[in-house]
Amino acid sequence: QGRPRRRRQEPDLRVHGPQRRRGRAGLIAMAGPSNAAVLAYDFLSGMRGDDYFPDHLVERGRQILLELCAAIETQRPSGEAVYALTHEATERFNELALAFEEADSEIETFARDEIATDVEFILATYGHGELDLEEALAPREW
Repeated sequence: QGRPRRRRQEPDLRVHGPQRRRGRAGLIAMAGPSNAAVLAYDFLSGMRGDDYFPDHLVERGRQILLELCAAIETQRPSGEAVYALTHEATERFNELALAFEEADSEIETFARDEIATDVEFILATYGHGELDLEEALAPREW
């Protein structure tokens, strides 16, 4: 018979004060962004409320984007140094894609466009609109 399988518990991604998480590209600030345009922006809006995309996974995607914003605000990278942060966020979306698949969903064309549109908004908002969006998302596997 063996042991019963335990469900893997999802990590608590809520922000609890000014925390930091060590990432591949350095520290990603876990405290939220302060930019007014970012705070007013509705990340992954087209995916929320769509039964195909599980709400808790969409929320994890939103957190990745908000943490990218916070990292840009905290680290203030210039020029192509922004790519290190966008690549880390993209790799986190690669990991999230596996969770979507486990939930009988996927990051398909519509979701890819939503993520790309939001990353483009982030780049423009923080004064990096001249950077190449394809390069910003280069490590994507979805």
